[in-house]
Amino acid sequence: MSIKDRLSGNEAVATAMRQINPDVFAMFPITPSTEIPQYFAQYVADGKVDTEFICVESEHSSMSACIGAEAAGCRAVTATSSAGLSYMNEVLFCAASLRLPVVLAVSCRALSGPININHDYSDSMAERDSGFIQIYAENNQEVYDNYLQAHRIGENEAVRLPVMICQDGFITSHALENIEIEEDDAVKAFVGEYQPENYLLKAENPLAAGPYGTSPYYMEARVAQAEAMKNARKVILDVAADFEKTFGRSYGFFEEYRMEDAEVAMVIMGSSAGTAKACVDELREKGVKAGIVKIRVFRPFPAEELAKALKGCRAVAVMDKSEGFSACGGPVFAETAGALINEPVRPKLINIVYGLGGRDFTVDQAARVFARLAKIAETGETGPVYTHLGQRDLREEAQ
Repeated sequence: MSIKDRLSGNEAVATAMRQINPDVFAMFPITPSTEIPQYFAQYVADGKVDTEFICVESEHSSMSACIGAEAAGCRAVTATSSAGLSYMNEVLFCAASLRLPVVLAVSCRALSGPININHDYSDSMAERDSGFIQIYAENNQEVYDNYLQAHRIGENEAVRLPVMICQDGFITSHALENIEIEEDDAVKAFVGEYQPENYLLKAENPLAAGPYGTSPYYMEARVAQAEAMKNARKVILDVAADFEKTFGRSYGFFEEYRMEDAEVAMVIMGSSAGTAKACVDELREKGVKAGIVKIRVFRPFPAEELAKALKGCRAVAVMDKSEGFSACGGPVFAETAGALINEPVRPKLINIVYGLGGRDFTVDQAARVFARLAKIAETGETGPVYTHLGQRDLREEAQ
């Protein structure tokens, strides 16, 4: 039976970790994820887990320790944010290419410069091609639920990939919300025990981890890794289906909100989706056929399913809470455009970069985006495809 509680997103992650009781937690603090190891350290001190809690000297070392633990056959976890995630960059690729299902909790925060401690997705998006599965949350309930599903996804024998569970720094990481948590025994039964197939301490099958990949072998290893990411699509949905059957809450690659007859739509991620939903409700009362697609799973990217969800729309705004510095749009826009490229009939597409460094995103701003989409649907003219929303300067906002 579910238990009603009031938790921050960070505490929700730490609670899920406690219930799963991983073998190793390698810790180095960074705002706004520091509370996760802080809460977990208290669980260790109170004897509520028997996890080996390792305090290391850097984020690079925390992921390195997780890699060593996973290679030895342990279930390993850690948490980070912003520059800490960037400092892990080298070893993120190692974890993925070694097919080690580390679960990494990320309280997403802007990258320097200038230095900023507030929320956007510049940290996680910078690592989108590291080989990690990436799952994003709108609210604290989703943060908790996503974490409960993470180990089963990454540890599946058809996948064996690390998983990044992303939430919005300060917006969900520190804000308290009423959520439902599950009983410890139910969580343990759902997640199960880690059963690695091959590991360093398996005496029956000695192996090396991280060998030099010569030209005759490197590409085959990469292709196998790419196939594992494809396999993750089915596993993510299978785990979500079992999660719904077990706990009653439903998840998929994304959430469609009032999309059944939408003519204009927004593709968006994270907590901003709640603001956009409030705007859609207001617009629907005025007769505007507006809708939202909230991306939950960014890696693997659900291209086919997203194209299907958007095919009835006339105009779509893809909202990026990070800069791609490509001079033609952000990362979510690039993926969405790629998903639609071969569709015989597709909506007009624009990209709006917003919310950088914690800049507010309001219902009024969402309404202005939808007003622009309505104009595009009427005229067929997109105007500037790649624009910014909410910046404080003399440029005129695209109308």
